Amino acid sequence: MGQEPRTLPPSPNWYYARCSDAVPGGLFGFAARTSVFLVRVGPGAGAIPGTPSFRVIGELVGHTERVSGFTFSHHPGQYNLCASSSDDGTVKIWDAETKTVVTEHALHQHTISALHWSPQVKDLIISGDEKGVVFCYWLNRNDSQYLFIEPRTIFCLTCSPHHEDLVAIGYKDGIVVIVDISKKGEVIHRLRGHDDEIHSIAWCPLPGEDCLSINQEENSESEIPNGKDIAQTPVTKGCYLATGSKDQTIRIWSCSRGRGVMILKLPFLKRRGGGIDPTVKERLWLTLHWPKDQPTQLVSSSFGGELLLWDLTQSWRRKYTLFSASLEGQNHSRIVFNLCPLKTEDDKQLLLSTSMDRDVKCWDMATLDCCWTLPSLGGFAYSLAFSPVDTGCLAIGAGDGMIRVWNTISIKNSYDVKNFWQGVKSKVTALCWHPTKEGCLAFGTDDGKVGLYDTYSNKPPQISSTYHKKTVYSLAWGPPIPPMSLGEGDRPSLTLYSCGGEGIVLQHNPWKLSGEASDINKLIRDTNSIKYKLPVHTEISWKADGKIIALGNEDGSIEIFQVPNLKLICTIQQHHKLVNAIRWHHEHGSQPGLSYLMASGSNNAVIYVHNLKTVIESNPESPVTITEPYRTLSGHTAKITSLAWSPHHDGRLVSASYDGTAQVWDALREEPLCNFRGHRGRLLCVVWSPVDPDCVYSGADDFCVYRWLASMQEHSRPPQGKKSTELEKKRLSQPKPKPKRKKKPTLRVPIKQDLYDGNEDESMRESAGPAENGSVSDQEGEEEAQQPELPCGVTSAVSKKPVICPPVSLGFEKPKVTVNNNVTLLKKEPPKEKPEALLKKRKARSTLPLIMSLDHRSKEELHQDCLVLATAKHSKELNEDVSAALEERFHLGLFTDRATLYRMFEVEGKGHLENGHPELFHQLMLWKGDLKGVLQSAAERGELTDSLVAMAPVAGYHVWLWAVEAFAKQLCFQDQYVKAASHLLSIHKVYEAVELLKSHHFYREAIAVAKARLRPEDPILKDLYLSWGAILEKDGHYAIAAKCYLGAGSAYDAAKVLAKKGDAASLKTAAELASIVGEDELSASLALRCAQELLLARNWVGAQEVLQLHESLKGQRLVFCLLELLSKHLEDRQLAEGKSSSSSYNAWFTDTEGPLVERVTAVWESAFSLDTPEQCQAAFQQLQNIKYPSATNNTPSKQLLLHICHDLTLAVLSQQVASWDKAVEALLRAVVRSYDSGNFTIMQEVYSAFLPEGCDHLRDKLGDLQSPATPAFQSLEAFFLYGRLYEFWWSLSRPRPDSSVWVRTAPRTASTEQSQQLDDASPEESDPPASEPEPSRPPEPDRRLTEGSEQMLNACKELFSEKHACFQNSQRTVAEVQETLAEMIRQHQKSQLCKPTVNGPEKNDPEQEAEQSLASPQSQCKEEKNEPVSLHELTKRLTEANERIANFPESVKIWPFPDVMECCLVLLHIGSQCPSRVTQEMQQQAQELLQKYGNTQVYRRCCQTCM
Repeated sequence: MGQEPRTLPPSPNWYYARCSDAVPGGLFGFAARTSVFLVRVGPGAGAIPGTPSFRVIGELVGHTERVSGFTFSHHPGQYNLCASSSDDGTVKIWDAETKTVVTEHALHQHTISALHWSPQVKDLIISGDEKGVVFCYWLNRNDSQYLFIEPRTIFCLTCSPHHEDLVAIGYKDGIVVIVDISKKGEVIHRLRGHDDEIHSIAWCPLPGEDCLSINQEENSESEIPNGKDIAQTPVTKGCYLATGSKDQTIRIWSCSRGRGVMILKLPFLKRRGGGIDPTVKERLWLTLHWPKDQPTQLVSSSFGGELLLWDLTQSWRRKYTLFSASLEGQNHSRIVFNLCPLKTEDDKQLLLSTSMDRDVKCWDMATLDCCWTLPSLGGFAYSLAFSPVDTGCLAIGAGDGMIRVWNTISIKNSYDVKNFWQGVKSKVTALCWHPTKEGCLAFGTDDGKVGLYDTYSNKPPQISSTYHKKTVYSLAWGPPIPPMSLGEGDRPSLTLYSCGGEGIVLQHNPWKLSGEASDINKLIRDTNSIKYKLPVHTEISWKADGKIIALGNEDGSIEIFQVPNLKLICTIQQHHKLVNAIRWHHEHGSQPGLSYLMASGSNNAVIYVHNLKTVIESNPESPVTITEPYRTLSGHTAKITSLAWSPHHDGRLVSASYDGTAQVWDALREEPLCNFRGHRGRLLCVVWSPVDPDCVYSGADDFCVYRWLASMQEHSRPPQGKKSTELEKKRLSQPKPKPKRKKKPTLRVPIKQDLYDGNEDESMRESAGPAENGSVSDQEGEEEAQQPELPCGVTSAVSKKPVICPPVSLGFEKPKVTVNNNVTLLKKEPPKEKPEALLKKRKARSTLPLIMSLDHRSKEELHQDCLVLATAKHSKELNEDVSAALEERFHLGLFTDRATLYRMFEVEGKGHLENGHPELFHQLMLWKGDLKGVLQSAAERGELTDSLVAMAPVAGYHVWLWAVEAFAKQLCFQDQYVKAASHLLSIHKVYEAVELLKSHHFYREAIAVAKARLRPEDPILKDLYLSWGAILEKDGHYAIAAKCYLGAGSAYDAAKVLAKKGDAASLKTAAELASIVGEDELSASLALRCAQELLLARNWVGAQEVLQLHESLKGQRLVFCLLELLSKHLEDRQLAEGKSSSSSYNAWFTDTEGPLVERVTAVWESAFSLDTPEQCQAAFQQLQNIKYPSATNNTPSKQLLLHICHDLTLAVLSQQVASWDKAVEALLRAVVRSYDSGNFTIMQEVYSAFLPEGCDHLRDKLGDLQSPATPAFQSLEAFFLYGRLYEFWWSLSRPRPDSSVWVRTAPRTASTEQSQQLDDASPEESDPPASEPEPSRPPEPDRRLTEGSEQMLNACKELFSEKHACFQNSQRTVAEVQETLAEMIRQHQKSQLCKPTVNGPEKNDPEQEAEQSLASPQSQCKEEKNEPVSLHELTKRLTEANERIANFPESVKIWPFPDVMECCLVLLHIGSQCPSRVTQEMQQQAQELLQKYGNTQVYRRCCQTCM
């Protein structure tokens, strides 16, 4: 890939104790997502002079999930070794120089949370996980040791720098232990004091406890013993240990006594730029660094991102110094996670910090000032846009909710980036700078928001009051159109257009964003009288002059509209999948016509370039449909996401694709130039530098933006086959879209679906700005910090059933194990089929169970009931005792009065409800006669049933209506939508039932109900069809969607949706459908597309059948017929162009004798009844309006044959009506197509088939030499002679049985441009223009030539046209000067790039270096003298050549002519082989022309040989 591109890397991972590290000499590494990025710091970084000395030099790629730890080996001689741990369960050891894995282990069964390379033992790497397991791994002997110290979540661990066996481990609950790994992890000290997560552990750099003078009596808390008393041994000889915790304290511990000796409480600092909201809980990560050369000082992080330098000698005063106290804006704006010391090659002591604000900062420990900042990305790089006013300002829209503006041409800072986050709060998916207003940047987000930022102020953005319903795909500035352009008063000269995922393009007034934006579809529909459904728009692009707008659509079509009223002038039916990118060529090209070029990319992998000059200038009254591209760029293997034209070149395009590469094309020649493969993900955006012609910026879903040079790339085209598979594997090594802790079932919100069908990694929390902004991403970050707490309560969250497991591991085992235990218990239970079967035979449950139970009491109690009942029945007045007895014996209500009975029902009912039998309670209420109460109670509890609702009419009509509606709501909660709709129908609520079914996507049922119950003209029915059709279309069910559109009366949309699949069968059906419903224009275009698809499969019969659908396609039928006959003709002659594995020919191949033209006309008469001049003229009129682009070397052969046959058809039709001037022009176009494509064989076959006797009869037909077609005829004749000349030359080098048949012998190969072959000729001989070899031995000098060959050689004088030679020489001069200038620029850039890294004696001026480089074989006429070509001389040449070209007549410019220099060279070669047959006069004329016009680089060497 050449030099490492400049990188804007992903953000360092958050919430890990050691995710970055640095080693002496200037190498820094930080973990970002699944990789580790390496940064070279100091003099060896090779940075541009004057800029900060650091550079991203590479990436360690190998982990499949997020990297949780990274550490270097700090042993001299092996600074290149480092280790990383990941959520994928592996610890990998790397060689940072080669960026390869040395070895790895997967010993941990749980998520690794801490990692450290021992500073004492060269090959020891220690890692800990969330279950408390520690592994010691010895690299050299590939040995490991398992330690389980505490059943707690490890947060960090640090090896002692003084004793090889001591390791300090910090846990989530605040405990710190010091263990001896040589004694199987024996706990030396258990340090208690913190009551929250331990974020960082730092050992004092000096052994012993003399470096700090601490008065123990001043620290009362330090007297509390921590852990058990250990006798003084060499192991525990004094050393201090510092720990930082989430409890906002730093504690200094004495290892000799195992207790705390100092507590530092973090200060609440007033954040510069704003105060702290006391109601908002400040998030905190407390990381530490104990400087090696300053043991009495300690560096710590703080609440808002500030760094503090503590003075430990005055701990009682809590004295600290703030980093960068004197300068604003240098500190981090959010919490800091890691601090890494680094000593550079020039002995500078630096400190590197990583933070939640996504910046990596470097601090000078001598001054405590920030040296430089490396910004990073926390989300996909969705959009890139260079400002057209502020040169070099690149805006980056990312998925982390921030907009970055990068001043890419800053002299002092390579990463001069400014962040904007206010008011964004979502993924930034689209950006667009105002074309003329400084600092005005429009942005769009994935939640549909459109806003304007003033990048020169700190004000929040203006937000449009009109939101899109879905993601904003693209933004564009353009002239105002109605209704905004109407009315009085001031209006903005430019308005903002936004295209959203719902398919709508809105026009926003930048002066009044609070006003409502207008939908341009209304204007399009009114202006063009469109009655059918407008397509879903996916892309918008204005031509630079502001007069034309292009809209890309979901169905792959592109519509071209003209301002001011958006009149549709053209529809391009090229792509057949969603259009992602449309870009117009810039207006400052060398040719004015280039600004009409429009490149487009879609979900297909092919890029099409269309030249719309003719269409736009002709301004057609009715829209034109284009089905052929001007250029086709094929090579990518996945969808195209972004395109950009180079502002420095003509026709140079760069494309970004999901295949993981960016490709630079020469669009005019259809050639791939270079391919960039630096990304590890799918590319989403690409843009060309406005300053550097060789520089491109690209962004991808790997969270990176790369700046790369096109000239430095190794590959020229995208990877195919095996390479493409490797690239896909590389892309798939990206993190999988899953929650942070996959092993823990959490109740977290599902990850949002990404805009481009991928998910952004949750590990990179997409935050937006400082902590006080209160964005959603802050909450996400907070969730991440709290994640380790989840296992403790996971058992109850998963299941309430008891789990049998050891008490020690309870709450620390994997939740997955818990779930498995439950499943096992369930499996051991006996099967329940038998009990369920027995239940069916039991009696029904009693409605009055309490009374039944009371009736089965003892005899005495039953006798007492009888006495109470008798007293109640026969007493005239009930006394209190009897009333109390009846109250107690409610079951006697069956035998007493109604009030007691109701009381009995109440008691029984409560019992039923408590026991979960509401139906029995309802039954009692029915007995009581309270049906309304039953229904209300059941509705409140969600226990309505069909039987209850069926009885509702008894309570009255209104109660029944209410009950049915309540039951329908209940059924909706139970997801029984169809049943709910049926109940609504029972009360004649048809519209509500239909809406209910529609809202839950039961479209079939909704349509059935609507058609059965509503009037046929009811608009709700059409709305149902259209809504369902849109959903089916989106899901790819095109046939059913077409039925829906037909049902809605939108036949046009039905045909369009059927054609979306793009296969021949679908296109044919769509064409037939459009024909049936009277959409003839659409039907014709679809039929032609279908025929072209069948043409690729060589199904000639099927193609003709489809074209029969329309009389307007009769001309195309003639073209396909001629193409079929020509293909058969070529196949019979066994030429490669006509070969096919299986062809389905029509039945008109009975007569294969006679000239091809006669056979063609005979078939036309018999099969198509084309027998009158009027019919021929009508067919000619149909075909002459169709213009195909010129051919290139890369034009596919089938497409080339189709275009040639189109021209030949026009030629034959012109002959039939005796329009010989048109016939000549059409024939010449066919010949020139084959010539431009380098296909010599086809050119000769055209001549042999259509001009078997030469051009003489055409000259006779034209008659008058002053005819307008005379220049075209001269070119046609010249190409004829050109072909004969080459055939004769080749015939001299191959054995011939009869020299007279050379004219009829077809060349064996033909697929290269002749001029290129002659360009490579050696001084002794020139190769022929095709791959035919030179003769193995020189031909005989006295070889006899036929009379015909002599005549041909004499006729070749026509090829020696001086005016054409001069014209072609001027064209070559212009091309060579332009290439020389481009090479000069490239050489200058290379010299600039090499300067920083080369310190040798070579100190030439860049211009001199560039000029000297051009004094190589590429220089012009000063090659032998080795003199450089000056810029002035090149400019002069260019001006003179352009003036000469302007003075030539139009006939010379319009009609191509064979290369005169090439013909001269071939004739001189023939003369050298047969000197007696080429006259001296001709040879002299050829030499004179070569001497006069062969001064360009292409022919200079050949001319020297022939003189």
